[in-house]
Formats: sequence, C-alpha cells, structure tokens
Amino acid sequence: MKDVMTDENAKAESDPDTREGVSGETSGGGNRRDVRRLAMQVLYQMDVTGVRDRQAIIDGLDDGFDNPQVREQGTDLALAAWANHKEADCQTAELAPEWPTHRQPPVDRAILRLAYHEITTGHAPVKVAINEAIELAKHYASEQSPAFVNGVLDKLAKQAPDINEHATPTTEQAPANPQAWLDDAKDEESC
Repeated sequence: MKDVMTDENAKAESDPDTREGVSGETSGGGNRRDVRRLAMQVLYQMDVTGVRDRQAIIDGLDDGFDNPQVREQGTDLALAAWANHKEADCQTAELAPEWPTHRQPPVDRAILRLAYHEITTGHAPVKVAINEAIELAKHYASEQSPAFVNGVLDKLAKQAPDINEHATPTTEQAPANPQAWLDDAKDEESC
C-alpha cells in the first residue's frame, strides 16, 4: 500500500496538471485538465453543429458532470481556440499535407486546434500542450490519433518561433449553420 501511495505521489509530482502553480487549479476553481477536456469537446461540438453562441453552448452542457467554473472556462477556451481555427487548420495542412483538415476526424481537428491555440498564445507551455493533446487523443480519438497528433504538434513546436504568437483570440459569434463544419473544413483558400 505504501508503494502505491509513493507511485501516485511521484506521478503527481511529474504530472503538469497536478503540480500547483503550473496547471492544477485555474483561477476560478477549475482543474486545467477538466477545462482542457471540455474545451476539446466544445470545439468538436462547434465544428459539427455550427453553434458558436457562448450562452447556448454553456446551456447545452451537462451541469451534472462539470462544475459551473469548468463549463465557463472550457467554453471560453474553446471560443478562443475557435477564433484562430483557420490558422490552426492551415498550419496542420502544411505539416501533414496527406491529412488535410477535411480528411481529419472531427475529434482530431478539435484536439489540434486546441493545442495550436495553447502553443501559439502561451496559454500552456509547449510540452504541456503537446502532452495534454496526446492524452486527449488517447482517451477520445482513434487508435492512430495519438501518433498523428504527436507528429503534427512536434513539427509545430519546432516551428513555434515562426508562428504568429500574438494572435488575438476573440469570441465573435458566427451564425449557426448546419453545413458550417463541412464548408469550413473544405475552405483551404484562406491558407
């Protein structure tokens, strides 16, 4: 029993989302891992449904699963990531030309968009953003997704100084359009 406790303590020490001051609790009471997970889920939802209204998204979330702070912070993080999703998609298309955005599963797109946002805005250290994206892929995406996500983000990290690190996230609301996800995924002219 003592060894198990020691192993868990060691894991907590090495896990960036449990160390205080790095990622653990965010200001407002949400655990960053939960906020990140929810942001990925909201990005997926935004991509597939076209709903981009903050309050509509929050109202549609399961209030029995995440606390209000996590729901609000996750939604805000997703909206900020969505504001730069075209840049993320263009960068991904450059780094993985055989897997353009419209060929990627929506979960992979959501994970890559979130990680891109975290890396380019400094929301999280590069290594943390990549590790967390891989963990999300392991839990929510296909068996091949963690390797794909890791490969793309590793290339992105190597180019990080060349990426627009001062992208200004906005929460501008786009009109709901059921076809928006497909039109958006196919829109490669903006790259």
